[in-house]
Amino acid sequence: MNRLKLVLPTPAYKSKIMNYKREFILSEDRMYGTGGLKNAESFNEWYIAFCNNLNDKTVRKGLSAETTFLAVSTNDDNLVGMINIRHRLNDFLLANGGHIDYSVRKSERQKGYAVEMLGLALKECKRLNIEKVLITCDKNNIASAKTIIKNGAILENEIKKGNKISQRYWISLE
Repeated sequence: MNRLKLVLPTPAYKSKIMNYKREFILSEDRMYGTGGLKNAESFNEWYIAFCNNLNDKTVRKGLSAETTFLAVSTNDDNLVGMINIRHRLNDFLLANGGHIDYSVRKSERQKGYAVEMLGLALKECKRLNIEKVLITCDKNNIASAKTIIKNGAILENEIKKGNKISQRYWISLE
């Protein structure tokens, strides 16, 4: 039985989404997989961008269409994490980002939620006809690397940029 489900954001989740953002800001943590939530001035600004990002016709120039999901508890609808799926890779994403970014709020970490979230996102990737999924993480982010590997990823290579090393993993969905 899944402890989480992925749902599309709606205005009904406004307070949960803004509380999620607040928790990350207060803990001075990085928010991944939120479709730009950190930089949005308001929920409405973020929600309009979320809607525009859903397809190639309305996504901002230079970006790939993407879907941002809320990972919510099946028990109490608590917002545990957020995960973003890019529908296709452009040159920048192929070199620097990949198909999927995600984050789990600090108060919900160390419970295996990231592994479950990524597994659910891979099912969404399959629905989007993505056959091979690229996911990257910082080499120092051991927890993220373990999450990615537990979902069947194979390390392709490591890329050094400055003093950081990014690991590139592929997951085949064929």
